[in-house]
Amino acid sequence: MDRRRDIRQTVRKFFFSSVNKNFLTFLFFLALSGIFWLMMALNETYEQEVEIPVQIVNVPKNVVLTSDEHDTLRVVLRDKGLMLISYLYGEGPRPLSINFKTYAKGDGYSAVAAAELQRLIYQQLSASTKIVSSKPEKLELFFNYGLSKRVPVKWAGRVIPEHLYFISHVDYFPDSVSVYASQQKLDSINAVYTEPLNYANFRDTLRVECRLQKIRGVKAVPEKVRVAFHTDVLTEESIGDIPIKGINMPEGKVLRTFPSKVTVSFVTGVSQFRRLKPEYFTVVADYNDIKKNPSDKCTLRLVSVPEGISKPKLNITQADYLIEEE
Repeated sequence: MDRRRDIRQTVRKFFFSSVNKNFLTFLFFLALSGIFWLMMALNETYEQEVEIPVQIVNVPKNVVLTSDEHDTLRVVLRDKGLMLISYLYGEGPRPLSINFKTYAKGDGYSAVAAAELQRLIYQQLSASTKIVSSKPEKLELFFNYGLSKRVPVKWAGRVIPEHLYFISHVDYFPDSVSVYASQQKLDSINAVYTEPLNYANFRDTLRVECRLQKIRGVKAVPEKVRVAFHTDVLTEESIGDIPIKGINMPEGKVLRTFPSKVTVSFVTGVSQFRRLKPEYFTVVADYNDIKKNPSDKCTLRLVSVPEGISKPKLNITQADYLIEEE
């Protein structure tokens, strides 16, 4: 008890000594002046941008909105500071509900003008608040009655694995989406692309979840996809015993080349190389070329290679030949 009493006496002496009394008095008037300054500041007129959510309501079941069902208006308001603070940190303006049946008058497209949007906003603002500007200037509504088609998904951006690695193949989940739009837009859409991806210096399979790029007046379902980039180690390899085939031969004629088989060198992935076979490559000698440019040698062309092959090259580009009767 004596120790507690000593502590109270020490604290009392500290706060009520002549020096600390002056300090406490200073703090009191400082706080008081701060309150007066704040009240005066809040009584001034300011401009402040406020975000107001927008939602489309009363959409018929047979209608598909191809514009966003939820959007945001950025509105610059002018009023006393105290009122603006209530908009920013209080309940603020309520979400703006746009009645689809009231404004969707066009055939697949309609717009709510800025003046109409401001009229709806004023209904929930204080009488002293003025709207200086709003963006966007109009709210666009794109819609249709279920017209759609299925299109493949493709990735966009910059995805580069580590040195000596390459992207062997890409998987999409899902690999296609349904797009809803006007017939004119549907005819022009052959694929949808992801938002630009930016990844580098990876060696294992890269899996990302991303949104699809937005197209004005088009709705994609689903709006998100997962993309898997599979990597492999680059290697320079070759495959031999690829037969040379004669094409465009006259009836009853057969082409024999010397040699009858060639080797193809190329760059590919290690795992891809293990799956390759000679029959996956096609090397031809065209009779039309021989007839057009007579010579004792025919020109060889590599016309098809498996997917995942780059820089393919024949070990020879010409061969001796004979044209015989079958």
